[in-house]
Amino acid sequence: QVQLVESGGGLVQAGGSLRLSCATSGRTFSSYAMGWFRQAPGKEREFVAAFSWSGSSTYYVDSVKGRFTITRDNAKNTVYLQMNSLKPEDTAIYYCGARSRGRSIYARNDYAYWGQGTQVTVSS
Repeated sequence: QVQLVESGGGLVQAGGSLRLSCATSGRTFSSYAMGWFRQAPGKEREFVAAFSWSGSSTYYVDSVKGRFTITRDNAKNTVYLQMNSLKPEDTAIYYCGARSRGRSIYARNDYAYWGQGTQVTVSS
């Protein structure tokens, strides 16, 4: 059973930064690739960033390129999302997810496991 626990959300002014963390259980990284999604009120959950299966490549939605960075610490079994130059439109609940090999990086339905989410609110 894969367990994912997000933390690090909060309230920040536009232009500020936050670092989200996603702590994973056991050998998650050896069996799954990780990604971040977000869901704003009244909207569907959308892709934000993810690693390739090998972990050697990263992918981002256009709206966060140059501002967000996904990283991971294998020793801590933790994935991070560094968010800089935050904008009010980044306000959402952020979720980390785990997908099996061969699954789509961008499709939320291809992620088998999810955390509970962490709220990010950016004020103008």
